[in-house]
Amino acid sequence: MAVITLLTNAAGSSAEIVPALELLSHQVRVLPGNSSALPGIRDAEVVLVDGRKDLAGSRTLCQMLRSTGVCAPLLLVLTEGGMAGVSASWQVDDVFLDTAGPAEVEARLRLATARTPPAPGAPGAPIRVAGVLIDEASYTAKVHGTALNLTYKEFELLKYLAANPGRVFTREKLLHEVWGHDYYGGTRTVDVHVRRLRAKLGTENEQLINTVRNVGYRFAPQRRENSETIDA
Repeated sequence: MAVITLLTNAAGSSAEIVPALELLSHQVRVLPGNSSALPGIRDAEVVLVDGRKDLAGSRTLCQMLRSTGVCAPLLLVLTEGGMAGVSASWQVDDVFLDTAGPAEVEARLRLATARTPPAPGAPGAPIRVAGVLIDEASYTAKVHGTALNLTYKEFELLKYLAANPGRVFTREKLLHEVWGHDYYGGTRTVDVHVRRLRAKLGTENEQLINTVRNVGYRFAPQRRENSETIDA
């Protein structure tokens, strides 16, 4: 069951706007089709925009939703006549007729949510910082488009550091977070893996992982050369 927010300026229930919704088990809430609805759709899993009667207003609303950072799948409900006016500039994920049956609506909802990537910062979302891309879903890491051949622990260490750019971690903290509290290896394990990571990042990018004297390590999006950083 999905949490669906239906944006409309028409009177009536969601079942009158999209009859198929009445036959599906989703949680549907109806909000005004304007900017006042923004605070209420932050936790929506799917956003439906009622475009049956006002195509120009619906296009503006869809574009505004995207420009303000709404990352949920955005679907547009139209009449047969409105289909001719829709284009990629509307920035919607899918469209369907208000007369669509429950099987079609359910399939479109399912496909839209499946292909929408997580919002930045959400669990599972790719990490992008300083030319480094870490995709936990595919378990791949790249630097400036070049794939890195990392071991499991090297990947986990890079992911943890890159997810917290600029933050300094002690070796003990990294050992606990990456290797787990049941791991009893020495902190030299961290030094070894940092050295390997730097080698795989290459000479042009090795300074992304800074050594902070007498403390530990940090991921530094901007190269810093001062008395605080030394080679591992």
